[in-house]
Amino acid sequence: MTVTKEQNLRRWRFALPAATVCAACLALTACSNAVQVRGNMPDMEEVSEIEPGVHSRQDIVDMLGSPSTVSTFQDRKWYYIGQKTTEFAFMKPEVVDRSVLVVTFDESGYVDQTAHYTLDDSNEVEPVARTTPTEGRDLTLLQQLFGNLGRFSGTGSN
Repeated sequence: MTVTKEQNLRRWRFALPAATVCAACLALTACSNAVQVRGNMPDMEEVSEIEPGVHSRQDIVDMLGSPSTVSTFQDRKWYYIGQKTTEFAFMKPEVVDRSVLVVTFDESGYVDQTAHYTLDDSNEVEPVARTTPTEGRDLTLLQQLFGNLGRFSGTGSN
């Protein structure tokens, strides 16, 4: 069976727009918002069940899992930290939700209090843009490469 030029043109007339639509759909799905959850975001229903003086450290681990971090100097504060971010294509990720749960224990190992912080409680921190001076001279790349030429003597001890 031979295909005529008209039949070939008809096929392309339908195939080209279909291929273009498929390529456009694939390109648009690649640019969709990707939501990423990082850390440990405990369920607030489980958090509301925590009773000070009743639940021990092991009870908290059984309910919420292990903490994201423990306080540095005393292990009486446990932190459950999590956040959700969304990212569109190559743009900078945007934090949508942040949750920090602080569980404080008394000396006997039972819950003393809990505190919950959200994205609304956070503060922006501006880093200081200064450098620490170093000792020595500032050398260029060529000075560093050729600085040792002539410093070594040709005689070596065997």
